Amino acid sequence: MRWLRVTRWLVAGLLLLSGCALPASRARDGGADGTGPVTLVTGRDLTGYMQGRLAVWNAAHPDQKATLIQLPPAADDVREQMISNLRAKSDRYDVLNMDVAWTAEFASAGWIAPLDTQGFPLDKFLKPVVDTATYRGRLYAVPYVTNAGMLYYRKDVLDRAHLPPPRTWAELASDARTVAPGYGLKGYAGQLLPYEGLTVNYAEAVQSAGGAILSDEGRKVAVDSPAAVRALDFMVNGVRQGWIPRETLTFTEEESRRAFEDGDYLFMRNWPYAYGLAEAKGSKVAGKVGVAPLPGADGPGSSSLGGSNLAVSSYSRHQKTARALIRYLTGLDNERQVLEQGSLPPVWAQLYTDAALIKRFPYLPVLRQSILSARTRPKSPEYDQVSLAVAGEVHAALTQRRSPAAATAALAQDLKAILRGP
Repeated sequence: MRWLRVTRWLVAGLLLLSGCALPASRARDGGADGTGPVTLVTGRDLTGYMQGRLAVWNAAHPDQKATLIQLPPAADDVREQMISNLRAKSDRYDVLNMDVAWTAEFASAGWIAPLDTQGFPLDKFLKPVVDTATYRGRLYAVPYVTNAGMLYYRKDVLDRAHLPPPRTWAELASDARTVAPGYGLKGYAGQLLPYEGLTVNYAEAVQSAGGAILSDEGRKVAVDSPAAVRALDFMVNGVRQGWIPRETLTFTEEESRRAFEDGDYLFMRNWPYAYGLAEAKGSKVAGKVGVAPLPGADGPGSSSLGGSNLAVSSYSRHQKTARALIRYLTGLDNERQVLEQGSLPPVWAQLYTDAALIKRFPYLPVLRQSILSARTRPKSPEYDQVSLAVAGEVHAALTQRRSPAAATAALAQDLKAILRGP
């Protein structure tokens, strides 16, 4: 979804925290071996499936019951509440359902406990998602829900134009400039408002050109590169040429989704959640939607990984039960429910080749390809500051207040100052 306000969208359905009082059923006198009742702190469970999964756990573990704490669906607020709780060394939260971008920050602060890699079926997961749960060579969380951006397009229009979905930036720009107007459409909608979504869109462009924003596990600034300038130049030229309409500079995931569903755009970059909504009753493009991997500078591009991971609070008094609950929730059966009941992308690789699931969720093969070629967002304990700096400088270029080269240079200096610290 801040994030992807919607992927803080999707994971908004799973990701936030509450300052509510500890439920009365929450006993704190569990066994000295680290077992006992636990809480799972998450965002608003919009689909309601999480309560059902915990009910199954509770029936099998009457002395180690799990209580769900749900918070409001604003990821920035959730992060702040989590941090407030952890700084106070409170034991109120045992298992944290965290945005994947928070791993480095929480781990470096000592707020979440390192985990044994042998305790979880990491080899069964799509490989890139595991990287979102590690920091400086150690596992600090377990992947639970993943996400990757995809290119949505009007399949009916490209079919009539006898064109495949674009694989390169040049093809995307050409189709958006020449094909879209012929069908009364605008070209391309992304998430270009200056917020986390713009950071994600820019990171995808940079890595699709062969570059990076940070390197060496967030220790070094890498954005001062020809690849990064090329990426920003591509985005800025799209706005100048009009195939990326200026209205998209105010778009989050939801604005771009609604514009695409209203039949206004030929192309849209968005997360998997948008597929079901675009194909739902009432959508003007139902039955006309195709999905493809994001195009890149010279071939298929690379998405940013979204989603959420489950971590154990360093201040939990029942860490053994907390780890066991994470193993349960990230097991194959529950991961299938993540998709079937929660409509969220799972992390188990085999679910993306399941024929029955593909029939129900036709975008799964493309999503799998997108995840496998995706990268984590810049790893840094100061990620929040990094994201704000990226969004600010990129938006300055998109609104022509700085040239792409000048904005890239300024961003590099901003990031170096952030990494140096106060």
